[in-house]
Amino acid sequence: MTSEAQQMLDQVAKLIRKPGLQLDETTPLVSSGLIDSMTLVDLLLKLEDVTNKRIPAGRVQPKDMNTVALMLATAERVGKPKK
Repeated sequence: MTSEAQQMLDQVAKLIRKPGLQLDETTPLVSSGLIDSMTLVDLLLKLEDVTNKRIPAGRVQPKDMNTVALMLATAERVGKPKK
């Protein structure tokens, strides 16, 4: 697991606050109801910080944020380096 993935997993765990929940890069977050639309905004901001990329919110759909692996792939696909 990359440090970026671990940072995102730590952020997810902090935001959803479910003690004992086991998370990994492929845990469904949106489709399972673990995170909602407000949490997605927080995660998108964290994703920008972790990847050091600007990610246009209009180019990201909830399905792109369903797992940490998808989040990181989306950042690679649509993100632009921060200046």
